[in-house]
Amino acid sequence: MANLVLVYGMRLLPADEVEAVGDAAIQLKNGREARCTMHVLEGGKEAIEAQLKTSVEAFFELHYPSD
Repeated sequence: MANLVLVYGMRLLPADEVEAVGDAAIQLKNGREARCTMHVLEGGKEAIEAQLKTSVEAFFELHYPSD
């Protein structure tokens, strides 16, 4: 399996201050650009942590389904 890079970022902001969230651009060494969909999780600390855990688990299950 190839060595991989997980592109990841987080930032907590007051929910009522966020108007829009766009894709993040990733510049590849070959000169091309890739896009990374940004996800928004809203709620209190515990709710966000639970949603984030579920999201990360689903991401890896999608890319590496169990046998």
